[in-house]
Amino acid sequence: MITNQPKHLMNIIIIGTAYPYRGGLSAFNERIANEYQNAGHDVEIYTFTHQYPNFLFPGKTQYSTEPAPEGLNIVRKVHSYNPFNWIKVGREIRRKRPDLVLIKFWLPFMSPCFGTIARIIRKNGHTRIVSILDNVIPHEHRIGDKMFVRYFIRPVDGFVAMSKSVLSELRLFTADKPAEFCPHPLYDHYGKRLERDEALQLLNLDPNCRYVLFFGFIRTYKGLDLLLEAFADQWLRQSNVKLIVAGEFYGDPAPYMQQIETLGIADKVVLCTDFIPDSEVNRYFSAADIVAQPYKTATQSGVTQIAFHFGKAMLVTNVGGLAEIVPDGKIGYVVEPDKEQIAKTLRRFFEENRMTEFETNIVEEKQKYSWSRFTQAIAKVS
Repeated sequence: MITNQPKHLMNIIIIGTAYPYRGGLSAFNERIANEYQNAGHDVEIYTFTHQYPNFLFPGKTQYSTEPAPEGLNIVRKVHSYNPFNWIKVGREIRRKRPDLVLIKFWLPFMSPCFGTIARIIRKNGHTRIVSILDNVIPHEHRIGDKMFVRYFIRPVDGFVAMSKSVLSELRLFTADKPAEFCPHPLYDHYGKRLERDEALQLLNLDPNCRYVLFFGFIRTYKGLDLLLEAFADQWLRQSNVKLIVAGEFYGDPAPYMQQIETLGIADKVVLCTDFIPDSEVNRYFSAADIVAQPYKTATQSGVTQIAFHFGKAMLVTNVGGLAEIVPDGKIGYVVEPDKEQIAKTLRRFFEENRMTEFETNIVEEKQKYSWSRFTQAIAKVS
């Protein structure tokens, strides 16, 4: 139940990615919509008719193959690169006079669309507009990013940043608007944790091996190349430890394939490089002994919160906000983005057999990341 919220029930519109689009952005917006609905608020999600031009989308498809989420009012009305649509959608929402509009912001490309819609909505003199910030300055920089970000920020009333580094970046653009740091809540909608043997059988994996999981879209900044280099370490090469790479390439896979061949570690790497549907996520996390996020840059990551949900130890790099939510030596390890440190730490994890200890500590630590706590942060800035 949501506490410390306004006593009256609100009409809320969420603008952003949702079904039939797939991925973490959709998962977040749909989950927070459920949280508000469970507290009695009226919620509608305005998602995209067109999210990205095809030439800007690096994956195979933007669309989910899963059934539509039950109990959510999702309408497809936003065209991210059609200015006439922005005016139409803005006017429509302005007339509806919702109490709160939530916009999840992750990419400057969306700034003209979201910024224009927000400017039109706020003319009704009633609606409060809050943005949930994945990033302010993106991982992969482009000309004009700062100009676009500034355009988006101006009409927004308040912000919730999911890492302290993002909150600091926000303050480069606005010094006085209300803003709160609140870490990414748990992704708790991927089903239950399976028994290890069941998960391994479903994935057709050898039960005599131990597994490190790299999960999610494969992009340059996520450091898969560092993890592959780590697996060329002599101890890991000779051990029964294997790496599962589960997620779709967002870029050219050839350099990774060449790297695996050059390092001679093909027998150590299990490649599952199609998009992992929601209904199969629990298989990979249930099979893993530890989840590795060897990111070179980061703000926060939904993968960390999936690992929390399934009670899995983590290895993260000391970049962005990752170290803020993975206490070193308590539920996992924080290392520098360096192949030797990654290899040394994985060896330590398996030799010291700390999996049970870490998983016990996670039960306590995960209580910090409830969705009700996140909606309280939104209430503070709205």
